[in-house]
Amino acid sequence: MLIDLKTRIENINFDIRCVTAVQAVNELKQNNGVLIDVRENSEATNHPVPAALNIPRGILEMKALERFQDASTPLYVHCASGVRAKLAAEQLMNMGYEKVSVVTCSVPTINQANEK
Repeated sequence: MLIDLKTRIENINFDIRCVTAVQAVNELKQNNGVLIDVRENSEATNHPVPAALNIPRGILEMKALERFQDASTPLYVHCASGVRAKLAAEQLMNMGYEKVSVVTCSVPTINQANEK
């Protein structure tokens, strides 16, 4: 049986922590976490988030272990709509990362929050 994306998101087996851009920026300043942009390279190039590390969703699992060797590193994941971010957060949690949050607002809000 095929499962549509909406059902897939609803059936994620983890309680994924969701935060606003303002919360993420404030926490990042305190906890030395990492903001991960899981959009494709072209999206990140056209609408960059300066504070974010761009690791496209398609290669996240391969790059995460190289970049984040401490499972307790706070990771904040965002994309354009939140769908890829939730899927990415689920994968990171499946891999053993302990502090994963999804940023639930639009990219421009993150840029504005960084300016404050």
